Amino acid sequence: MVKGYNYIVNSFFDYLENRSKAVDSLLCVGLDPHIQHLDKPSAAAARDFCLEIVDSCAKYACAFKPNSAFFEVFGAEGISALREVISSIPEDIPVILDAKRGDISSTALAYSNAVFQHLGADAVTYSPYLGSDSVAPFVQRPEKGVFILCKTSNPGSNDVQILESNREQIYLHVARQSLVWSKHNNIGLVVGATDPYALTRVRDIAPNSWILCPGVGVQGASLKDALISGLRKDGMGVLITVSRAISGESDRAAVAAELCDAINRERESRKQNHTVHVTNNIAVDLIETGCVQFGDFTLKSGQQSPFYIDMRRLASFPDVLNRVSKEIVKKVLDLRFNCIAAIPYAGLPIGTAVSLLLNKPLIYPRRETKEYGTKSSIEGVYKSGETAIVLDDLISTGGSKFETINSLQKVGLNINDIVVLIDRQQGGRKLLDSQGYRLHAVYTISELIDEWLAFELIDNNQFILIKNYLSESA
Repeated sequence: MVKGYNYIVNSFFDYLENRSKAVDSLLCVGLDPHIQHLDKPSAAAARDFCLEIVDSCAKYACAFKPNSAFFEVFGAEGISALREVISSIPEDIPVILDAKRGDISSTALAYSNAVFQHLGADAVTYSPYLGSDSVAPFVQRPEKGVFILCKTSNPGSNDVQILESNREQIYLHVARQSLVWSKHNNIGLVVGATDPYALTRVRDIAPNSWILCPGVGVQGASLKDALISGLRKDGMGVLITVSRAISGESDRAAVAAELCDAINRERESRKQNHTVHVTNNIAVDLIETGCVQFGDFTLKSGQQSPFYIDMRRLASFPDVLNRVSKEIVKKVLDLRFNCIAAIPYAGLPIGTAVSLLLNKPLIYPRRETKEYGTKSSIEGVYKSGETAIVLDDLISTGGSKFETINSLQKVGLNINDIVVLIDRQQGGRKLLDSQGYRLHAVYTISELIDEWLAFELIDNNQFILIKNYLSESA
């Protein structure tokens, strides 16, 4: 029987899930009594420091995670203090000892007895470097859990964990092996929130495993990205570990409550997005019409991109073109202009539809100036001194937009606003702003990928790949 429950549960993770559901929390509160944070450098001060955190945060904690190093530094008194801290934690809250054990044979068995029997922890973090036989003594009891170090949150993790063996990176091999290292449901994984791409790859390999996820808080990892990458389909399966961001605050309970709320808002958001009706959603339309494709593409600029936007296809889907145009109309209703200057080629069908909806004249710049007749560089009817909005399908770096702006200004038109369906977030807005022009975009690519992920039109791997690409190319 697991402590804290008056009925039999099958494993440590049953115990953990019961706690999570009881308090609606995925927050694991770290207990790291750094010497510099103590009133005085002593085991008793370390104990009291942790007891105050436990007392403040127990209401919000799915689990507590004391780090043994900050107690061991005080010798035998520190070990006694650690034992006191663990025993003081309410029985319905799991305790995960952050000890990163790892040894063989009888030594591993001795470590196991020390962690689970002498100290009274419910689970432990463990280094997998010595293989399955070293883990075996820790997983013999189903009510005791082990979190295998898989992809850790420190910068040096890549020195070893991403090396390849048999065409698979080591951390992915560890994730795969963890699934067969115990006959009980009592092995989880440690994957840092600092590497959401690794987190999503581990989740793909181990869709049902619990993941202990450090890195949110002082280390600066994104809570949203960690949950997007780490949550199981049931909205559980990831423990967000936070220590210094809580212990360093005067009102620790308020910080813990805020973190719980933030985690649950993201869980609820994903739940709602998975059930929302997707008919007539433009983000979905762009995928289904092939206007947005995923892969490895070379752009006009020579850059490589994990996605490609080809809005020239939009003209073949009049219902979608109509919906897109209506969204653009919403963006321009408050702007002052006399005509719409659409950029060929993808901007022309959109501009035509917007022109019809607004009953505004459409003009467009020629790619090449006519060498016959009027030799006009701009097609359509306009007057010098009038104001035109520039309309296109998307913007990347923004440089090409100045070709159109310059040609329009040469014939006496005023340009203040550029309107696009999609901002690829590659510096275009900043460039236009620097020259005194305003950009209006219906969507940013970040907003679109959030919707595509919510509607399961892309997977977590693609989501993180695009996010990383946007971050690098911004």
